[in-house]
Amino acid sequence: MSEEILINVTPQETRVAVVENGVLQEVHLERARSRGLVGNIYKGRVQRILPGMQAAFVDIGLDRAAFLHAVDVKHNDGGGVGAEGGDIADAAAVIVRERQIQELLREGQEVVVQVVKDPLGTKGARLTTHLTLPARYLVYLPDSQHIGVSQRITDEAGRERLRALVRDAAAEVGNEGGYIVRTLAEAADEEEIYTDLRYLHRAWAACQDRIGNVPPCALIHEDLPLALRAMRDLVRANVEKIRIDSRETFLKARDFAIKFIPEIAEHIEYYPGERPIFDLYSVEDEIQRALERKVPLKSGGYLIIDQTEAMTTVDVNTGAYVGRKNLEETLFKTNLEAAQTIARQLRLRNLGGMIIVDFIDMADPEHRRQVLRALERAAMRDRTKVFMTEMSSLGLVELTRKRTRESLEHVLCQPCPVCQGRGMVKSAQTVCYEIFREILREARAFGAKEYLVLAAQVVIDMLLDEEAASVAQLQEFIGRPIQLKVEATYNQEQYDVVLL
Repeated sequence: MSEEILINVTPQETRVAVVENGVLQEVHLERARSRGLVGNIYKGRVQRILPGMQAAFVDIGLDRAAFLHAVDVKHNDGGGVGAEGGDIADAAAVIVRERQIQELLREGQEVVVQVVKDPLGTKGARLTTHLTLPARYLVYLPDSQHIGVSQRITDEAGRERLRALVRDAAAEVGNEGGYIVRTLAEAADEEEIYTDLRYLHRAWAACQDRIGNVPPCALIHEDLPLALRAMRDLVRANVEKIRIDSRETFLKARDFAIKFIPEIAEHIEYYPGERPIFDLYSVEDEIQRALERKVPLKSGGYLIIDQTEAMTTVDVNTGAYVGRKNLEETLFKTNLEAAQTIARQLRLRNLGGMIIVDFIDMADPEHRRQVLRALERAAMRDRTKVFMTEMSSLGLVELTRKRTRESLEHVLCQPCPVCQGRGMVKSAQTVCYEIFREILREARAFGAKEYLVLAAQVVIDMLLDEEAASVAQLQEFIGRPIQLKVEATYNQEQYDVVLL
């Protein structure tokens, strides 16, 4: 499966698109005014201890205090050891024994922390004291002595070879600490591992120097900008080209690759074309479609994707697809196609947290099993960990996908000022009846010569047309005239009743 990475750079934002066989799979976006914080290391100060939540709020110099849970606090009596897992996200510490947050931290204490989850909505950043520094093939764990290997490397002999290679290289370079061997290291040679180790050694030395010299609530280490981070984290063996439409960023990326990832340097190209780089594979159109609720399937069926505060729901529908054989076969084929599309949409929209998929009910247990396996296989291409349950008797599948950054919708959009994110507005008829009730309230409470109704065009049109008889009856009932006026700036739900 061939893969290309397109990088679009403007002074305001950088966008990265991952395209597989001509189809957009992932979009990463970083804006100059709001760069992501994941991976950044800060010297923080504990603001408040919350025993009831076994957590603390830590000031790291942001607008909102960040959140640090007790399980993410390093013990002074030994520290954690790195756990085996899939790349950076798996460099979590194993807690030897439970400790109360008030035993681990005190208010006013200075603590070195790393951001593991960006601020999401009204929540502050999520922190850990178990620091990690990522490179191309390795993740460095300063507070551990453990060498773990990504679970995606399944060959046991290969895992042992990589452990031994990292152990020997670390002893020669003089690095103390632990490591997680990333998936990309499976094809790396000895010199590439040594290059990573030397880079991590220099990076950690610079961090230690800043830890001793910067004041509280200051940045110690900032992760790479998105364009260079894409070189480090997104480039895999099947990547054919990395196209960048900014000459300055291209030169930085090429120099970075020559220094740290020489095997991909020849794949990096400067794109000077007049046609926007994201138009090459209709990336702009795909991004727009990724913001819509309805996702069409080639068969004629469709998905409905809804994001809420608690979870994301995906509903599968047959739509116009009627099949050729029988109902069960129709449902099975629709669900199979939906499984592939759902996995792609999770990556493309960067949906995280709890996800509930409502497949169309199938009577055949073998069909249910095949659909679930198809979803599992499609999700295996995701760089982010996806866990899923068995399909329930109602055709529901529960998934969790690790969330570290805002979804594409939350980055590019904001709640509708009219419906406040409900996705619905009151009908014009409903607003008309609310106006009638408001006029009655005002007539009973205050004396007025007449009443002026200010409302949106669609509401006034209904009052003058379909509800004209109701307006006349109300005027007769209260014994006062009612004037109607269009207020162009009002949305459909807004209105005012003015006493004249």
